[in-house]
Amino acid sequence: MMYLDYNRKLILKNGEEYYGYSFGDLTDKIVEIVFNTSMAGYQEILSDPSYTDQGVVMTYPLIGNYGMADDDYETKTPTIGAMIVREYNDFPSNFRSTATLDAVMKQYQIPGIYGVDTRRLTRTTRNSGSQPALLTRADLPLEDGIKALSHAQIPKDAVSRVSCRAPWVSPCAEPRFHVVAIDCGMKQNIVRSLNARGCKVTIVPWNTSATEIQRLYPDGIFLSNGPGDPTDVPELIRTVKKLLGKYPMFGICLGHQIISLAYGAKTYKLKFGHRGGNHPVCNLETKKIEITSQNHSYAVDSDSLGTTKLTVTHTNLLDGTVEGVKCEEDQVFSVQYHPESAPGPQDSAYLFDQFISMMEKGKQYA
Repeated sequence: MMYLDYNRKLILKNGEEYYGYSFGDLTDKIVEIVFNTSMAGYQEILSDPSYTDQGVVMTYPLIGNYGMADDDYETKTPTIGAMIVREYNDFPSNFRSTATLDAVMKQYQIPGIYGVDTRRLTRTTRNSGSQPALLTRADLPLEDGIKALSHAQIPKDAVSRVSCRAPWVSPCAEPRFHVVAIDCGMKQNIVRSLNARGCKVTIVPWNTSATEIQRLYPDGIFLSNGPGDPTDVPELIRTVKKLLGKYPMFGICLGHQIISLAYGAKTYKLKFGHRGGNHPVCNLETKKIEITSQNHSYAVDSDSLGTTKLTVTHTNLLDGTVEGVKCEEDQVFSVQYHPESAPGPQDSAYLFDQFISMMEKGKQYA
């Protein structure tokens, strides 16, 4: 039912309508609806490039209450599609806050809507799967919204839009290793995590060639997270294939999928993806359960791994999907989740130390 004071609404491709109130930018936008179950970290979610073109439904009901802090951005220019929340607070109580969420979203032309039933919207997404949705004015006729959604095309260039345009270096005080990080939409806390372990990090664009990377003389190669379908970047898959076995290699999220594809495995789209800081994952080597932070729509097909050199190291305890792989011979490993997540669980930080150990061994035999 529509009430006169509502000024915005969300129209799903299945015909459902959700009325609410505007915050952020007032532009009309078509997004892919997904949901995130994190209880904190809306700033990191807003600025995570992996959410490019997606409208994120926050299941935690109160958003905006601690404002935005300058040091907590995951990227300088957020590319998230939209934010959908139950209750928005525009009066943050936090000594670190330098701006409101509303002001930042206006700055980067990100629309938002609050006052909607996020529980119902999350259940719809869980049961029906992720789907296109239109965030628009409250008085737009439903048939006009459905028509616009029927013509919507899924962008295939998300990685190229969020990757850096030129190489840049993140130094550390006493560098022990040089890591080349291929930026597919990398979160800044990954760079900070590598810096903290004595790594000078050279960040290069997603389409940097294998030859250019080799000319940088890295001790190890890192493949970052990023948005979209991993098969949309065949150039990167070919580049990684050329580098396999030449350097220790570590991939996270999209990087995990790219590594798997480079070895000949396949990927597929999940019904509604994994997003949030509370996903249990079993480390098959240690038998320990890790509580992990996740953000992805695609997964590696476990059946396709049988014809590759990769072995499964981690599995998701909720749905059995592949959460980690490795090739010991080539000194390559990757995980689907985010060990660097901030704020988030710290169970998986050891993976960065594992990467450091691989580079140490590589230096010994160089």
